[in-house]
Amino acid sequence: MSNLTHAAALSELIDAGARILDVRWKLGRTDGRDAYLAGHIPGAVYVDIETELSRHGRPDEGRHPFPSTGQVQEAVRRWGVNAGDVVVAYDDAGGVPAARAWWILRQGGVDVRVLDGGWQAWQTSGGAVETGDVVPEPGDVVLSDISGDSLTIDEAAALAASGILLDVRAPERFRGEVEPMDPIAGHIPGAVNLPTTVHVDERGMLREPDALRRTFAERGITDGVAVGAYCGSGITAAHTALVLAEIGIDAKLFHGSWSQWSNTPGRPVATGD
Repeated sequence: MSNLTHAAALSELIDAGARILDVRWKLGRTDGRDAYLAGHIPGAVYVDIETELSRHGRPDEGRHPFPSTGQVQEAVRRWGVNAGDVVVAYDDAGGVPAARAWWILRQGGVDVRVLDGGWQAWQTSGGAVETGDVVPEPGDVVLSDISGDSLTIDEAAALAASGILLDVRAPERFRGEVEPMDPIAGHIPGAVNLPTTVHVDERGMLREPDALRRTFAERGITDGVAVGAYCGSGITAAHTALVLAEIGIDAKLFHGSWSQWSNTPGRPVATGD
């Protein structure tokens, strides 16, 4: 399956019946749906990360607990996705929110891609824009188990010692200098910092594969190395998994991420580089 598509090819996919998902979301922002209603790719359905790609949970499960397969299947059917459909997700934040949808649907067996460059790339290409809400006929897709490549908190701790566990947050959060969201600053002992933002250019487009391979190789990540990723609450890490998939490397995700780790009594905390 392809992981990315481009604005130039998206019109053909739409004409062929692809289902388009608008996953505009940013931490602390509440106007994703408002932006969608004001203008979106024709036929796109709005997807709410907070309620459809996450579930409510306890603090020690993290800020965006991973949803169940059943919960996601209900949502995907509401989006009008049928068995065999191609799905394209996009956002306006460098592919990070859309990657959450990509990860979950890919795990569930859906042919899903992320629009490289997102909403900005679509507008720059002169793509048509539609306003208002889209409410499709319910779909019939059946998802496979979406949790197969997820790491528990204990598995994440073990991977930091036996493989490479990437912390994809900003360096100052990794070092423990600031922590705007969670109760303790720092990182999981043994983790390696590589912010996912370094993988995209100023247009929000993914960098060339050779450049990506060099960046990961500098952190010791090459073919055959066991690798996992975490972030603040499990959203951003999916983008790093998407980038790795583009260069042929499989990764696992610790969805509880730092928000779960820092809310779990007794877990050690590291600071600095």
